[in-house]
Parts: sequence; C-alpha cells; structure tokens
Amino acid sequence: GAAEVLRMADGGCLDDGDGLNNQNSCPIAGHEFAGADFDYLAANVVDDATGDTLLPGVSIKELDGVKIGFIGMTLEGTPSIVTPAGVAGLSFKDEVATANKLVPSLVRQGVRSIVVLLHEGGFPSGGYNECPGISGPIVDIAANLSPQIDAVITGHTHQAYNCTLPDPDGQPRLVTSASSLGRIITDINLKINTRSHDVVRSSSSAVNRIVTRDVAKDPEITSLMNQYGAIIAPIANAVVGSTAEPITRPNAPQTPMGQVIADAQLAATRAAEDGGAQLALMNPGGVRAELDAGDVTYGEAFAVQPFANALTTVTLTGAQLKAVLEQQRSNLILQPSTGFRFTFTASAPAGARVSDITLGGAPIDPAASYRVTANNFLTTGGDGFTAFLAGTDIKNGVIDLDALTKYIHDNSPLHVPADFPRVTIG
Repeated sequence: GAAEVLRMADGGCLDDGDGLNNQNSCPIAGHEFAGADFDYLAANVVDDATGDTLLPGVSIKELDGVKIGFIGMTLEGTPSIVTPAGVAGLSFKDEVATANKLVPSLVRQGVRSIVVLLHEGGFPSGGYNECPGISGPIVDIAANLSPQIDAVITGHTHQAYNCTLPDPDGQPRLVTSASSLGRIITDINLKINTRSHDVVRSSSSAVNRIVTRDVAKDPEITSLMNQYGAIIAPIANAVVGSTAEPITRPNAPQTPMGQVIADAQLAATRAAEDGGAQLALMNPGGVRAELDAGDVTYGEAFAVQPFANALTTVTLTGAQLKAVLEQQRSNLILQPSTGFRFTFTASAPAGARVSDITLGGAPIDPAASYRVTANNFLTTGGDGFTAFLAGTDIKNGVIDLDALTKYIHDNSPLHVPADFPRVTIG
C-alpha cells in the first residue's frame, strides 16, 4: 500500500505497534533501511484528502548545462489489481492527460528534453529488440502523448520491445520495454542539441541488451545477501512435504498449481470454526511458481505464494456467486477447488458467459447461500472481482502460505488433482 511505498522511498522500519521495529523490515541490528537512493515518481497518483501527488511527479537532471525532465507514472488501473485497502484514499489519473499537463511546466523551467517513465506497456509479436505488430494500451498512449515528449520507457506487461512509434505530429519517437526480472537492459542514447536543448530524434537510438550471467558479483550486495541468507536458511530449507510429480503452472487458463492452492484454501477453512467453507476460488495472478517432484521446502512453497494474503470466507447467494464468475476474463479464470465446476464462454454476451455451475454435482441454486473462501485480495474486490463485496458473515482465516504448507504436509506425496481441469472453456 501507500505507506509501504513511502517507506521504500524514504527509508525506516515498520512499527509493530509497540514502538519496536518489525522483524521483517529491519532484522539485522545496525541495518536500518535508508530508503532508495533514486527518485520514486508518481505524477498520476493523487491523495484525495490533500489533492497532492503521493510522490513527486517529475525529476529534472542536468547534464553539461542541459536540463532533462523525467515524468514518472504508475498504472492507471492499479486499484483493480491490488488489495483495495492498500490504495484507499488515492486516485490514479489518466497517464496521457497527466503527462501532457506537466509538459508546459517543464518547458517554463527550461526543459526541452523530456522522457516519460510509465508502468504500462504493450505486446509485440517479434523478438526482444524489435517491434513488429505491437498491440496493447501503449499504442494509444504513445499516439497521444505530447510531441514535446522525446522518449517513452514502459513496463507492466513484462515484454521486451524496442519501438519507434509516431507521436501526434507523426514524428518517430522511441518507445521501449526491458522485459522483467532484470533480464534485459535497454541502452538508450539520446542526442541533444546543446543550443536548442532538445533531443535530436533522428540521431537517437536504443538497443535491448540481454543480461548475461558471466558478470562478477558485486561484493557489497553479495555480502548483504549472505547475511540475510544465513538468517532465513533454516526456515527456507525446512522440508514441509513432498510431491509425487511436478505440480505445474503453465501459461494456460487453468493450472494444476492454481487448483491445488484452491484445494488447500478449502481444506483450511472447511471446518465450521474456521469458516465453514463449501468451495474456494484462487486468482491465477497470485500463483507465482510451480513445484518440482520430490521434497518441497518452505522456501519453494513461499515462491508459489509470496504475498501473505489472509484467507477470508464469506457468504454469497448462488446469484452473487455467479456474478463473481461473470467478472472473469479470457485471460483471468478463477481456479476452483475440488467439487466446484462451471463452464466459461468468453464470446458469450456479458452476464451469460458462465453456465453449468455445480457444487458436488448439484446445480447451484441462485437463492441459496454458499460459504466461499478466497484470499483477502479477491474478497475486497481485487482483479476487478467487485461482486465479492456483496459477501456477508465474513470470517478471516490463516495466511494463504500457511494453508498451502499444511496441505502439502497433510497430503504428501501430493498429486496433481485427479479431477483437473475443473473449468470447461467454451
């Protein structure tokens, strides 16, 4: 949420409520987090109470007497993909309108070379250093950003591309993305006219370079990692159970790993005192890794479920449950627990995309009540599943990772669910 972003920018330790440092933020004495040594920018994130941006919107750097302006923005759609409580009281503004409004102010400060840093992107069809057939939100954004903006560095989609797209005046402009997880570095060379202080686009270029693994490790970072590694090793390496075969997470609407997690969440909340759940639903974006065959360590389970979301069980009518399922998209199918089945047809009209909903083989009754478990990200409307907000009789439960590790332990050796897949894709 906003408070943690500010801590990441400015430093400090989390307060556990008793004036003590939270062990997860500053576990080593003398290693209080100092904050980032670079600027966090968020020009389009506004605090509703004050009308000010949560973080600075622009940063101006000077090189050889030339001012270069950077406008930084996060995803306009952030509220739909994070826990709503974390962004309560914040508004996420349109990226194009925000950047274009800031350009005149930069120009008045003598800035003629302007770069936008944007957490939104596109989907190319070619290689990592080219740009054939790019699609997605960045295409319209790039076409409408002020012509006075000289380059656009993008992200979010985890794709790698190196594009030259026309600005509103039809002039070519660099639009780049460097994949994810540090696998690509985009080397951008902007030639700036020292008289006009503006970028000469025809003489500017970019290249996406693959990061290789033959570079010497940084001694300072290695030392820091080793200190923390020693602290977590006994926990991370502890074996919590085993798998009989790989529990995979392919790039597909349904995954064995996602449905195992749903089963784990149902098992953790099925007892009356734990919530009395009859079914569980898992968002696929929260499934971050898969498990190989053999022993499963706590660290491997953590890689699958790293967000520490709490399980929440709510009561939904059959009609409300269908409303939740109707908010699925072709690229976002909820993973159901065992015994719960439905058919999803993306091409059907809105409100009629989900059919044949059954629990334990019996059709769902629109008027009946059902106890449904999901993580608190989903039950508070995350990923656009706002129909969950109709839930009543809310029962908060254990952390999702704890549910998963217990399920692996109790069911070792764990198999791919015998009834996988549980959703029929129409």
